[in-house]
Amino acid sequence: MLTNQIDRSSRFQITPVAGLILALIITAAMYWPGLYGSYLFDDYPNIVNNTDLQISALTVPDVTRAALSSPSSEFKRPLASLSFSANYFLTGLNPFWMKLTNLLIHLLNGVLTYTLALALIRNASSHTATTSNARDPRWIALWISAAWLLLPINLTAVLYVVQRMESLANLFVLLGLVGYVHARQQMQTSNQGFVAAVGSLLLASSLGLLSKETAVMTPLYAATIEWALFGARSANQRRDYRIIALFLIVLAIPLVIGLIWQLPRLLNSGAWANRNFDLPQRLLTEARIVVDYIHWTLLPTPKALSFYHDDYLVSTGWLKPWTTLLCAFILAALTALVIGLRKRAPLISLGLGLFLGGQLLTATILPLELVYEHRNYFASFGLLLALIPLLTAGSEHLPAASARYILLGGLLSLWAVVTISTASAWGSPLILSQTLAERAPNSPRAQYGLGYTYIVLSKYDRHSSFTTAAYAPLEKAMRLPNASILPEQALIMMNARMQQPIKIEWWDSLAAKLKARKASSQDEGSLEALAKCAEKAECIFDQGPMLQAFLAALSHPYPSARLLAIYGTYAWNVMGDRTLGEKMLAEAVALAPSQTPYRITLAKMLILQGRKNDADQEIAKLELLNLGGRLNADMAALRSLPETP
Repeated sequence: MLTNQIDRSSRFQITPVAGLILALIITAAMYWPGLYGSYLFDDYPNIVNNTDLQISALTVPDVTRAALSSPSSEFKRPLASLSFSANYFLTGLNPFWMKLTNLLIHLLNGVLTYTLALALIRNASSHTATTSNARDPRWIALWISAAWLLLPINLTAVLYVVQRMESLANLFVLLGLVGYVHARQQMQTSNQGFVAAVGSLLLASSLGLLSKETAVMTPLYAATIEWALFGARSANQRRDYRIIALFLIVLAIPLVIGLIWQLPRLLNSGAWANRNFDLPQRLLTEARIVVDYIHWTLLPTPKALSFYHDDYLVSTGWLKPWTTLLCAFILAALTALVIGLRKRAPLISLGLGLFLGGQLLTATILPLELVYEHRNYFASFGLLLALIPLLTAGSEHLPAASARYILLGGLLSLWAVVTISTASAWGSPLILSQTLAERAPNSPRAQYGLGYTYIVLSKYDRHSSFTTAAYAPLEKAMRLPNASILPEQALIMMNARMQQPIKIEWWDSLAAKLKARKASSQDEGSLEALAKCAEKAECIFDQGPMLQAFLAALSHPYPSARLLAIYGTYAWNVMGDRTLGEKMLAEAVALAPSQTPYRITLAKMLILQGRKNDADQEIAKLELLNLGGRLNADMAALRSLPETP
């Protein structure tokens, strides 16, 4: 009788797999309100305004053009671009389906974090003494995966559509690491598995790189796992020199080649011309940022997770601010723990190692922007791998165990509450813009975002209350330190489209910023938006201030090909100066010969001037770039243009 009761009760006992399914369902429910929001910031150049991405037929030329359409990177990130195109082909530009796809990728990554955590925990347990009351590794892996799914710092990788690039790249990173760990487990008991280990790393890195360059870190993560858990030993605990050779080939040699390739450029001050920091200042500042990432991951606050971080204070010395030196000591201490705890507490060592390793690409010498939350999408897994086992380990002392579980429950509750509240805000463009502007009152982007949202809602109706509301945040953003010309561009375009007076103060501020520093990609995008608005006759404003803006931007050495092309197109279409227009496009083509839009525009200019032979030379060069027939339509359009000498 008693046995039957036990059997019946055990049927209702939740299993780790059932717990994982429950965690996935809870995560989906938490994120669901945010799926109804709109696009944001970099979503526009990458998706909304990227017409090459928006395919209507699955032809080879269209698919190839979509795959190579990303403006975010020279490597084009074709797999991520194709995923956006697939969304567009099936459901158009409706952001709901774009965000839902991101959510599904995040949930799949949650399953992979469970699988990877379980494999790592089991391997770590085999290297350390365990007591009889140690928790089932499956439950520890479940807590890690559930916590990772809930972390507020990972929200932008889901609801910020363009950051599918990050989550998709890390899907392949996780797959590669799962495959590598299982292959190494096989090598512990036999001589088989080496080919699978190599294949996992190479295939994962290759596919991940087609989504985003962060996948290049896969070999480093695998090397960290190898160092912490396997020690380059295989069957019978013998040193396996194949493993050493593998990481020499896929990690050490590429690292040296990359440094030789990049360092001369990075040491040139020109590489930092459009940043408000130089290389030493970036390294000092990133010490504080990485420590902040730990805080934002484990003890997040809404104000810290403000999405926009362009107001982050740059460190100009070890004591300016004083927290720079403190954070450098903290990072040094964490590095010492990684080394010192390798044998006694391999999971803590490994977790901290993966977190710190995850910062090496984006928080060191590359002239990237300083802060982005989504850069911790994988690194946050490392922190949880170090923390969660400590909070879920078995204990003979009930009070100590209870305290740990109370702490874990408190953290999970905090993460869930912050994620739910933030996801809810993301569900409404206006509420999100107001929330982000409130969280970051000194962020030019946050204030611009609020003003831009008001403009969108106003539909350029001069009598709308949203129109009136747009001026204050845009003018505030315009005056904040280190602001781009986005606010001025928005103010000028808004009034121009509504045929309202344009303040000379806006033009003066725009030109002064372009004169003071080299134009950033946002500045160039703003000039392009103004130029296109004028070319379409949607914006009516004097050419004089616009010309002064271009001359200010071009006053700096080594202008970009994009800036030259924008100016050339404006000179041709608005100013009516064909000589200047052709000259600027020719310089843009010479500077970026693989950028087909510039060459297409130049060929069109030549045809319209009756210079067919010169145009044919440009079209012949386009033929060499016509991968998969992606330029067929463009070249056909060029050949059909009438000559007008």
